[in-house]
Parts: sequence; structure tokens; C-alpha cells
Amino acid sequence: MELIHFAAPCLFGIEGICADELKRMGIENVRAENGRVLFDGDFNTLARVNICSRYAERVQILLDEFNAYSFEELFQGVKKIEWENWLKIDESFPVKGHSVSSKLSSVPDCQKIIKKAVVSRLSSKYRSDWFDESGSKHQIQFLIMKDKVSILLDTSGEGLHKRGYRQNSAVAPIKETLAAAMADLSHVRPFSRVIDPFCGSGTILIESAMKALNIAPGLRRRFSAELWKSVPIEVWSQERERAFDLIDKSAEFEAFGYDIDESALELTKANAHKAGVEKRKIKKKRNISDFVETAEKAAVITNPPYGERLLDAEQARVLYSKMGEKFEKKPGWSYTIISPDDQFEQCFGRPADKRRKLYNGMIKCQVYMYFKK
Repeated sequence: MELIHFAAPCLFGIEGICADELKRMGIENVRAENGRVLFDGDFNTLARVNICSRYAERVQILLDEFNAYSFEELFQGVKKIEWENWLKIDESFPVKGHSVSSKLSSVPDCQKIIKKAVVSRLSSKYRSDWFDESGSKHQIQFLIMKDKVSILLDTSGEGLHKRGYRQNSAVAPIKETLAAAMADLSHVRPFSRVIDPFCGSGTILIESAMKALNIAPGLRRRFSAELWKSVPIEVWSQERERAFDLIDKSAEFEAFGYDIDESALELTKANAHKAGVEKRKIKKKRNISDFVETAEKAAVITNPPYGERLLDAEQARVLYSKMGEKFEKKPGWSYTIISPDDQFEQCFGRPADKRRKLYNGMIKCQVYMYFKK
């Protein structure tokens, strides 16, 4: 078969992490761009990235890119795409997208033109003017950025951050893909001990455990493209079997979660069970003022309450100061903390050894990393 071109949208700031992950999967021609990673492959690649990527938000087939300054140019550009290779006569193909800084600024009008162009192409190929769209869903997505049009097919369905283990969550949870990125920045390994003193529903601990044990995050969920007639069904079983074989059952990883909210700790327990890592986790009700650890080494990774989430700004800064007192410099220990507060380092009491700008939802944050002794 011909090479398929893919795009994987990701959170701003983790494009390099996502690209490195895809390269480790053996994927070809990986290129990081702002907010997404491009790569090439086949149907197995499609299944592999959906099942195994910790950092991609979804997997899209990049069908074509072209410039369009008029609706006629948009129509003709979309019509020339070989839609018959992906869409069978009974399958559905809704259209959605965005237009930014472009002459074609009306998204509803662009949707109508793209839909019309796809129907025109399929009508000529299938010799039919009617498509009941009762079959599997093929979500067509478009992005028009400065008059450059990208036409894509979404293969994931629900976003890849929805692993399937977090049906319930505490207030203001961190996104799974962001938690996974923090575990990567903290160099979590099979032998790591990870501590989250504000564990909430346990997302950081669970993502750290899954990374340490090399459990593919998509093993427990399904994807839109599994129902497509154009994608061989066997690639999904092949890639799931491959992912199961790569799980490191010998890993010595341990996770410790603390919170002042008993219900949050129960959520952590329930979510860890769903993720299959409950045996790697210890939970305990404890205030940050009581934080003390005697272990030889550990990685503290946390998303503390802050002004825009749970506490007002002043309360959050008092909390940061207490963290600075409790998170001591000592050999074998590191601290990775995410916060949107520009005054975090002053409140914490010392500058970070390294910082990384990331987004927690729509909130611009910094990940502050302390590891030098």
C-alpha cells in the first residue's frame, strides 16, 4: 500500500517529547511542529500510535494540504482527494474544523463546501447521488491557517487522553497526557519511586506507573478507525498483542499518593484499579505540613492546588512556601511541580534548576524542576 501521512496533535510544549516517543516506536519521518507531530507509516502505524502514545491527543490521517483563497479553490482541492480509498458508500463523514487568519473565515460555509466536495467525488466514483451515512463514522477535520488548508481524517474518536481508567475524578484534575509528560520530564523509570503529595484522583501516579511498567495507555479502550472497512481489522489485534508483550512485569516501581481529602484517595484507589496498577500504589491521608520521607531516592511529581483551580492566590502562595520548606535538597531526590503562578519560585524559596512552559487545559503554566544537589 501507499505510505500514509499522519498528524498527531499534542499539548503545546510537549511536541519534542511526543516526537521522541514516536521515533522509539520505529515510526518513519517524524517531524515536530507547533502543536502537532507529523509522521508517515501504514495501517499498523495507525493502530500502534493510537494504542501506545502517551502524549498525542489523537491520530489523524493528513490527506492533503493546499492553499485556498476562494470557496471554489477549497472545493476543487477537497474534491481531488481520493476519498473512495477511505469512505465506503454507507459510511458517515461529518465535517468540522477551524479557520484562523484566512480569507475563508466562515467555518459553517467551509464545512458546507467541504461536505459538498466529498459528496461530489464519491458520487462520481460510486455512481450514486444518495449516501445514507448509516455506517461507521469518519470524522473529517479541517484547519485553515493563513489560507493554507489541511484536510484530515480523525482515527481516534475520543481524545487519546481518555485512557479509560478515570471515569471519576477529583476537582480540577490534570489531563492524562500532561501528567504523562511530567513523568517523562522527571525521568521515571522501571525502578523509580514516585510521590505525589496532592494526588487528587491519582492521575500523575497512574501515568507514572504506566510509563514505568511500559503499559500502553490505549490498551483498555477502542478507537473510531477499528470500525472502518478501509482498515484491516487484524492490525488492531497485532498491535495490541505487541503492546502486551512489551509490558515490563519485572519493574520495581512504587508510587505513594497523599491528600487531605479522603474521597480523593478513594478515587485514586478506584482509578488505579481500573488502570491495572493498584498493586504499585500506596495512598494515605496526609497534609503537606507533615511531609517527610526517609527513602534513599524518590521523584516528587505534583500538581498542587492554585489560584485558578482550588485556592485563592494568597492561599496558594502560602502552600508553595510550605512546599519549599518540606522539599529538601538531598541526593537521589527530585521535585517536578506545575504551576501557573509567575511568583512560584519566590514563594518556594529557590529558583528551579530547569523550567518548561506547558498548558494545563487553557491555563499557561510552568513546570518547575529541582534536581541539583
